Formats: sequence, structure tokens, C-alpha cells
Amino acid sequence: MLFFALMKLRAEILAGILICLCSFSPCLAQKKPAISQWLTTGDSAVLFRQQPATLFFADKSPAKNVINVEENKTYQSIDGFGFALTQGSAMPIVRMTAVKRAALLQELFGMDGNHIGISYIRLSIGASDLNERIFSYNDLAPGETDTALTKFDLGPDRADVIPVMKEILKINPTIKILGSPWSPPAWMKTNNDTRGGRLKSEYYHVYANYFVKYVQAMKNEGIIIDAITVQNEPLHPGNNPSLLMTAPEQAEFIKKHLGPAFKANNITAKIIIYDHNADRPDYPIYILDDPEARKYIDGSGFHLYGGHIEALTDVHEAHPDKHIYFTEQMVVQLGRRRNPEGPKLNIANPISRLFIGATRNWSRNVLEWNLAANSQFTPFTDRGGCDVCQGAISVDGDSVTKNLAYYAMAHASKFVRPGSVRIASNEIVNVSNVAFKTPEGKKVLIVANTSRDKQTFTIRHKNKYATTSLAAGSVATYWWN
Repeated sequence: MLFFALMKLRAEILAGILICLCSFSPCLAQKKPAISQWLTTGDSAVLFRQQPATLFFADKSPAKNVINVEENKTYQSIDGFGFALTQGSAMPIVRMTAVKRAALLQELFGMDGNHIGISYIRLSIGASDLNERIFSYNDLAPGETDTALTKFDLGPDRADVIPVMKEILKINPTIKILGSPWSPPAWMKTNNDTRGGRLKSEYYHVYANYFVKYVQAMKNEGIIIDAITVQNEPLHPGNNPSLLMTAPEQAEFIKKHLGPAFKANNITAKIIIYDHNADRPDYPIYILDDPEARKYIDGSGFHLYGGHIEALTDVHEAHPDKHIYFTEQMVVQLGRRRNPEGPKLNIANPISRLFIGATRNWSRNVLEWNLAANSQFTPFTDRGGCDVCQGAISVDGDSVTKNLAYYAMAHASKFVRPGSVRIASNEIVNVSNVAFKTPEGKKVLIVANTSRDKQTFTIRHKNKYATTSLAAGSVATYWWN
């Protein structure tokens, strides 16, 4: 009898414990799948912060505003998300104290905790317009030439860009690196100037070998270049430095010089064409229509200072076997250059236009311009350099301020890791979104409320539903198994 009494008491105690647990949280047998939420609000009250676990999938089906996430319908793979690392970015970073610099780079490129996991970097081949001074890797006195490139040297990059890049690689050794030139050496150009002009036809083969030298020299520094673009903004010769390069000229350069030079020297870096605004999809299509040029080309790169993001799909549909990349866009808070306008943060715009817009239109990456600057936006070049280019972070000594581009990037880079695949999700009014499946099988949904009012919507996945809302101008990343 004593045995049965003890057994009954034990059963009552266990039942009581179970009831107690269920009164504070869902019972284990009935526990619903939770969705992790990271939020940034348009009023800046919440800045990329994980929210309490209050969103769960359930069986209830709502009537409207449903985002249906279909993981079995897949699109392009994702290479990564990141920034340009110009000298303007590297200079203030390299001048930080070692401890502060290490902590900053860990936060930017690490994956633990609140680190945002940047996975893609764009470097300038030679100077960009965010450099202290203009240089190439083969600068000569007026009237001199060096067709053998015996004087080629990475030179000024050794003072800032290369040391910072090496520290980044210690944190993320697999980060993808894109190199883009703003101008060839002036002696190779029709106007013998860093700004504008064209590449002289007699130096096409020399300039092709200049790219080879760059990839090889960076490899010797332990920096592997994954891809290069042939010319940054080839239809914008007013920048400094810059080069005018038409589509026929770029096709000729690739098929007869750059492509063969890469092949002869076993250079595996991808060749990406165009690297300019979405208003001229005819430019990359013209080059890809050339069978001799296209065999060397991996894909096309775009900016969005002009045109519509849907033009990326036009190029994809014309040549679906070639990849699409989003290689540059400056993201700054309007009115905040030197006179802050207040707490409002216009984050829904870049998330919707770039991170959602580019990836919904086949881009394998999104790169913002640029990683860092000081609070005065220096350095920049004269005669056309960018004097309004705010960094994702502002670095003054050891002081760091996070800006709009940082928070926009974080919503994608932390969760959509390289190797993720875009999956289907429908679009609904006022709620811009894109969905991905990570290599580990997790689902990621990035959502932006582009309206002036609070929006309520429902996430549907495998016939389960989770209803939530976003305040006007706010964005969120939702993440679940």
C-alpha cells in the first residue's frame, strides 16, 4: 500500500509541476515555433535591437496582408553584403588605437552577439574619389611610359587599405573582395589626366596586364581578389579620377586583352562588366551579346543613382546564365550632413530600394558606399571628389558614430549569410519584403514599412501564420528555423 501511495503522490507532484510550468509558458507538447525579430524604427527609438520572443507561428489564417514564404521556390544564391573600403574609410580606422580598432572591426565583421557579419568588401584599384591624393600603381613623369609595368607598386595602399584589410581577414578569412578601378595610369589615357579621357587603344594590352599585376600583388599580401569590375562608372568621366569607356570599347578590351590575359596567367578572379547606374541596361546587354567577350564575363554590376532597380531583371532575362551584382550606392540620412534634422531615420527607403529591391531583381550582393569616414567626410579628391559621402560609421580618433548605412546593412548582413538562397515571397501594399533560406536551413524575411502609417501583416510559412505589425518607416528582420 505504501508503494502505491508514494507512486500516486509522485504523479500528483509531476502533474502540479507541469501545470505550474504551463501557466508561465506554453507547454512543451504544445509549444509553437518562435520567430526571432530584429527591429529598427523610423523614429530612431529602436536601433537594430533584438525584440522579446513574442511572435509565434499558429494555425489561424488571417483574411488579408499575408506574406507567403515559399522555401521550395528558389532564385539566386547570395555572395554577401558589405561596403567599399576606400582610403577615406581605411585612414581613420588605421589611426585608431589598436584596442579600439580591433573592437570596431570585430563588431563589423564578426558574427557573435551584436556583431553584424559584413561578408563582402569593395576595394578601389588605385585611388578612388575618396582618397587623400590621386594615384595609380604605375605613375610616371610626364612623357614617360612603362609598357612592361616594371614600376608597378601597390604603394600608398600599404599605409592604410592593406593593413586594415589584413585585420579584417583575420576575423573573416572567407570574405569576398571586389576590386574596381577609377582610372588607369594617366600615361595610358588620351588626355594624360586622371580625370576623364579614354584608354588609348595601343595600351589595351598593357592595361590588361595591369589588372593581372594587381591581382597577383594583392595575393602576395594575402588578399585574394574574388572579382574585378572593368571600370567604375564608365559613363561618368567628370569624377576625379575617372575614365570614359563605352560599351564597344569595354567589349573590345575584354575579349581581346583582359580575358586572354587572365586566362594566360591563371587568374581566377571574376570579370564583372558595367558597374554603373540602372538607367543603361543596354550597356551590359550589348557586351554580353558579343560571344567572344561574354565567355570571359561572370556578370554585370549596377549602381542606383539613376534608373530603376527592375532594370537588373531586364539584364538577367536577356542573359540568365550571367550573374547580377549591386556594387555601389551611397546611403545617407538627408539633411544630416552637417545640420542634423532630428531623430527621424529614413531606413525604410534604403532597405526597400537596395536590399529588397536589388535581391528581388537577381542581385547576389548589395554593397554600400562606403564603410567609414570622419565627421567632416574627408578625404576626397579635388576636381570632382565626393564631399557629401557619409560613411556607415563616422570615426574621429577613437570615437565611433553609427549612421543610417550601418543599420540598413545590419538587417541583411547578420542573417543572410553567403551561400543563402533567395526564396519566394509575395509583395503586398506598403510592406516591402524579401525572403531567404540560409545554408543551415533557417528562413530570413526582411520587411520594410514604406508607408506613413502603422502596417499589420501576417507571415505564412508551411500553413502556419504569425501576425505582427511595423510602425511607419520601420524595418525588421524575422528569422526562424
